[in-house]
Amino acid sequence: LSPLPAVPLELQQITQELWLGKYFLNEDFTLANLRSQHQSNQFPIIHLATHAEFLPGDPSNSYIKFWQDKLTLDRIGELQLNQSPVELLVLSACNTAIGDAEVELGFAGLAVNSGVKSALASLWYVSDMGTLALMTEFYQSLQTAPIKAEALRAAQIAMLQGKVYVENGELHGTNARIVLPPALKNLRPENLSHPYFWSAFIMVGNPW
Repeated sequence: LSPLPAVPLELQQITQELWLGKYFLNEDFTLANLRSQHQSNQFPIIHLATHAEFLPGDPSNSYIKFWQDKLTLDRIGELQLNQSPVELLVLSACNTAIGDAEVELGFAGLAVNSGVKSALASLWYVSDMGTLALMTEFYQSLQTAPIKAEALRAAQIAMLQGKVYVENGELHGTNARIVLPPALKNLRPENLSHPYFWSAFIMVGNPW
């Protein structure tokens, strides 16, 4: 699978700058650790920034990638998200909101059915840089927005209006400036106002 160089920065910004939380990378990002952390800390928000793939047909073909595990669609109950309330599950990966006739809303829909109040997920293959930009704006908006769906809308509008952009190796947002890691600094600045970068994500479940 291709590297996701923006993910460490995405998680650091969310858990250290915008909200208080913990993040786990690479070998610490396991199903067992996620279950343990959820049971002991009861975090109201769980954010998974990793690869995912939805394939029509047998649910075992579709998966969310952990360090050495693949959480397949038919095993999402193993996250035990109904053990303590989860206000929001964010799946900032590719194709986490699409489904087929049997599983209409994919991972996001199953997560809501498993007890999550709301899930934020994507409808197609998303950009690493675009997701970093959108998630930074979303969590910033979430601090003051009356409902989660409005926080997502505000983040998407900010990107549409060109208020979020890359310049001189930095990601500029409405109230943030983030120095990009070397793996992203040399990329040609992307036009983050294009719908490809922000319109893939939708809120499933309760908008509040």
